[in-house]
Amino acid sequence: MFRSKGFVILFLLLILTIPADAQCAMCRAVLETEDGQGVAAGINNGIVYLMTIPYILIAGIGFIIYKKFFSIKKQ
Repeated sequence: MFRSKGFVILFLLLILTIPADAQCAMCRAVLETEDGQGVAAGINNGIVYLMTIPYILIAGIGFIIYKKFFSIKKQ
């Protein structure tokens, strides 16, 4: 029961996302003065991409520790 609820919650969190604006105030001010907004969107996407890598690494390490902890407990 708990496992299926956790899967549904994880699925919803991955599917329902909110667009994030990751630029600082100074970067936004400089990039908004340009005519094309493509550069600003590209910089914003790059910042969000670079921000996700540490979270994925920490989640992976946490998962490995979780698996090792419960595999020892079963034996």
